[in-house]
Amino acid sequence: MTSNPQANPETVEDEASFLTFVRTLAADRRLAAKIEGNSPDGYEAPRGWQNATIEQFLDSALSWADDTEFGRTQGLADNVSPWRRLAVFLKAGKIYE
Repeated sequence: MTSNPQANPETVEDEASFLTFVRTLAADRRLAAKIEGNSPDGYEAPRGWQNATIEQFLDSALSWADDTEFGRTQGLADNVSPWRRLAVFLKAGKIYE
């Protein structure tokens, strides 16, 4: 894994690429957690992580899915791979507030 992991849902087409995406997203979160631990001011959304707990992450992913009809109102086509749709859902958990 790189020292600057960038999880990109656009790279997801199938099960294998989805798992690679999830591994990269997890590495990105681990790096953000290290930055948080070194921050004297508390949580500042390092690496774009708006949600620091699993509860916040899942709530935000669900809110994104509800608010955007699972990405359809943001241009995510109905015929997109379900693996990519899940990757976008997880990415939304990172950034959606």
